Amino acid sequence: MNLIDFSTKDKIVMGILNVTENSFYDGKRYKTEGQILKRVTKMLEEGASIIDVGVQSSKPGSKQIKDHEELKKILPIIKLLKKNFNNITISVDTFWSKVANECVNAGANIINDISAGSIDDKMLTTAAKLNVPYVLMHMKGNPRNMQEDPKYNNVTNEILYFFKQKITHLHKKGISKIILDPGIGFGKTIEHNYELINNIKTFQQLNYPILIGASRKSMIYNALNTTAEKALN
Repeated sequence: MNLIDFSTKDKIVMGILNVTENSFYDGKRYKTEGQILKRVTKMLEEGASIIDVGVQSSKPGSKQIKDHEELKKILPIIKLLKKNFNNITISVDTFWSKVANECVNAGANIINDISAGSIDDKMLTTAAKLNVPYVLMHMKGNPRNMQEDPKYNNVTNEILYFFKQKITHLHKKGISKIILDPGIGFGKTIEHNYELINNIKTFQQLNYPILIGASRKSMIYNALNTTAEKALN
């Protein structure tokens, strides 16, 4: 299994492959095997070290698809990438334990769970058994309601406290390979997002890799008065 040694690198780029029809940016773009392979090739050539594969939309107001439906869509993609790219590191974006289990057994290397184990109560037990890195993300509420007037007394301190509590819980479950994601755009206002990015060093005290998912999000293109398609720079 190909794993990245985070301790030897300052920054690592994760390329996002959204294969969902209602993604906020690239939904419906990657339907065929050829389109998927072309997109992943481009991301790897541009410097991505991890490819994160997701088929479930988590944009505000989105509805969940069931684990069997998600698995039917995502598992063939994991197998396709493992077949066509040597030593590729794949992150599976899912909050379903069944999907995580099947995808890791098919070659995925990282579990990226936006729910921090709160949607599927079997996820953390499954992640511990699989013994792969687990992305612990903070989200206020769920994708359906997370942007309905989120409030914090101090967003940085509250998420730091959340991480500390969750890390303790994950350790008790037997999970030690943890990546922290403050959840930019997940139950936060634009002001919260920028405050978190400005205070990102606060989370370094926890001594885990930190994942920042900000690419093409509204906090960027609204501030620049542009669109998601033109917001990459």
